[in-house]
Amino acid sequence: MRYNVLYILTFLLLGLLASPDSKAQDERRHVRQGVAHLQNENFAAAEQAFREALEIKPNSFEAGYNLATALFRQEKYDEAMQQLQASEPFAGEDKQKLAQLYHNLGNNYIYGQDIDNSIEAYKKALRQNPLDDETRYNLIAAMKMKQQQEEQEQEQDQEEQQEEQDQQQQEEQPQDQQQEEQQQQQQESEGISRENAERLLEAIEQDEKEMMEKMNQHQQQQPVRIDKNW
Repeated sequence: MRYNVLYILTFLLLGLLASPDSKAQDERRHVRQGVAHLQNENFAAAEQAFREALEIKPNSFEAGYNLATALFRQEKYDEAMQQLQASEPFAGEDKQKLAQLYHNLGNNYIYGQDIDNSIEAYKKALRQNPLDDETRYNLIAAMKMKQQQEEQEQEQDQEEQQEEQDQQQQEEQPQDQQQEEQQQQQQESEGISRENAERLLEAIEQDEKEMMEKMNQHQQQQPVRIDKNW
């Protein structure tokens, strides 16, 4: 099968004739469409539009930054964070862009329960734009969350230590009780033996007394023996 030479040449010619300005216009068009979708809360369509813009211009900060926003709105937090990190080099030295990027990075870290990195991201954002009240508020909130987390961890550690002490006391207590019971049993056993011995002695003494009394009575009842008659 032969390729249509005329079609191929026409396609190549059109590609060569496409100016950088037209590509830039296409990229801007997709970005505008994506922003409109974001405003209408159609986040999946916004994601698609920003991806199309990045295909045309991979180093577009606007497309990458807004794509991260669309991903974040769809709760794709890991992808949004990766996209923000990938877009950072394209912000250049633009303080406003960097401040917005670090602010959103802080938000992503918060949703990912990474409070330490969220605090650092908000601090970076404030270094770029110290007058951003929203970032300052988020930083204070993150620091409070960090404080609460540390207090909870401290309380948990104290509870675990208390549980270990209680368990140790419970393990030691039966041994102490067992020793006390053994001592008590031994004392009771010794007490019973002594009591029995005393009773036996009393019984023996009583028997001897009765025996002596009987012997005396027997001797008194017998006639006095006189000398034998020759």
